[in-house]
Amino acid sequence: MRIVSLLPAATDIVVMLGLGGDLVGRTHECDWPPGDLVGVPEVTSTSLPGALTSREISAAVAGDAHRGSSLYQLDVAVLEDLAPDLILTQDLCDVCAVSYERVNDAVRMIDLDTRVVSLEARTIGGILDTVDAVAALTGTTDRAAEIRADAARRLAALPGPAAGGPTVLFVEWLDPLMPGGHWVPEQIDHAGGRSLLLGPGAHSTPQRWSVVAELAPEVVVFGPCGFTPERTVDELSVAAAQPGWADLPAVRDGQVWVVDGPAYFNRPGPRVVDGAEILAAVLSGRPDSRAWRADAAIG
Repeated sequence: MRIVSLLPAATDIVVMLGLGGDLVGRTHECDWPPGDLVGVPEVTSTSLPGALTSREISAAVAGDAHRGSSLYQLDVAVLEDLAPDLILTQDLCDVCAVSYERVNDAVRMIDLDTRVVSLEARTIGGILDTVDAVAALTGTTDRAAEIRADAARRLAALPGPAAGGPTVLFVEWLDPLMPGGHWVPEQIDHAGGRSLLLGPGAHSTPQRWSVVAELAPEVVVFGPCGFTPERTVDELSVAAAQPGWADLPAVRDGQVWVVDGPAYFNRPGPRVVDGAEILAAVLSGRPDSRAWRADAAIG
């Protein structure tokens, strides 16, 4: 089967199902497993210049939406040459990837005999359901069952929801502030914390930083969508400059952390289980190497 993935999380799923060799096209943002995708053609690009701040990115996205243009471009000519049997995309977030509607329009225009499947997970259970859905289409249901069983075992080993657990603010975007939504509150629950602002499955919306001061989170975790940890650290001054920041319990107690959002928190793929384990380690006081204290970066 010839597979094109138009969503980094879908690429994760394809690879985990043992179908990396069937992947003939991917997005410009697909970056896992490292080095394994070098020879796979990119079929998307973005109009955004590199190295923008989160505020500049937000303004550019809003400007594109106002003009009726798109953040992502789909290379229809390359897609036609690849002649995929299956295209995996999404319709959950216009800022995350090429939409299901646009892909369907392109497939009709070039008259491909291709199945287009939209992956719409909003919870951890929904993510595992998408793994099953892709497996059913590709004849890899046995492997999907192994992935689901592994996820269930690892999640069951975590502390789980705790009435007295620390309050956690997960920052999915810095400027404007957006808390982690969809499956992120579940990751926090599994880790033994209490998610602030949003519950499981909820869509994230911009919040005022003054709300953070009022909620007084005991732990703050930064994992902005699409940002490397290094890029996140470079922008933490946005948070540190907010009124009341220094008085937050998380700041006073040295419980401000940076994680790799794209790898473990932003994308609806099986690695969200790793994210829950990272949070559990942070909350237990025994963080692993995939979380970094932000104290030095924000003073």
